[in-house]
Amino acid sequence: MLTMNEDLERALQRYLVLLDEREYFEAHEVLEEAWHPLRLRKDSKANLVKGLINGAIAFEHLKRNRPEASERARRVIASYERYKMQAEPNMVYAALFMEACEKIEILKRQHSSVFEGL
Repeated sequence: MLTMNEDLERALQRYLVLLDEREYFEAHEVLEEAWHPLRLRKDSKANLVKGLINGAIAFEHLKRNRPEASERARRVIASYERYKMQAEPNMVYAALFMEACEKIEILKRQHSSVFEGL
C-alpha cells in the first residue's frame, strides 16, 4: 500500500504526462484522487493541488470548444492563479509541482487570447 505522499508523487508524475498528451480531464481526475486525502487532513499542499486540478480542467473546456468554453476556462483558472505561488523550491516534490505550474503557464501562453490580462 502506498503512503499518501507516494500517492501524491505518482499522481503528479501522471498529471504531467497527461498534460503533455492533452488528456486534461484525465489529468484532473488523477490529481483529484490525491487531493481528497490532502484536503481532509488540511495539508498545506491541498490548495496548490486544487489549483492544478482546476488548471487542467480549464484546458479541457477549451479542448471541447463548447459554447462559453473561454468564459468557463477563465473562471476555472482563477483557482490555479490564486495558489500557484505556493509551489516553492523547499516543499516536498517541489520539482514536480514547479514543472506542473510551468506546463499550465505554457498552455496559458498557447491560449493567450483567452487568458490575456490574467
